[in-house]
Amino acid sequence: MKLEDYMLPCMNKEIFGIDCPGCGLQRSAALLSEGKFYDAFTMFPAIYTTILLVVIAIFHFFLKKKITLKILVILAISNVVIIILAYIIKMNKLFS
Repeated sequence: MKLEDYMLPCMNKEIFGIDCPGCGLQRSAALLSEGKFYDAFTMFPAIYTTILLVVIAIFHFFLKKKITLKILVILAISNVVIIILAYIIKMNKLFS
C-alpha cells in the first residue's frame, strides 16, 4: 500500500488535458514524505512555503497574535506568487 494509490485526480487535467496551478502538490508531499526534498521542490516549487503557511495558520488560530497575522499574509502572498510563476513557466515549456 503506497500513498500514491490514494491521491485525488486533477479534474482540470482530466477535463481539459492541461495541469492546473495546484498540480503536483500531492505528489510533492509524497516525495517529501520519502525524503526526496529536491524532487519535491521540482514537482511543486511552493511546497515549502505551503507547509510553512499551514504551520503559521495553525499557530495564528491558537495564539491570535498580530505578528502571526502579518507573517501569514506575507506567506500567503508569496505562496500565490510562487505558484503563479511556476505555472507560467510550466505552461511556457508545454506550449513552446
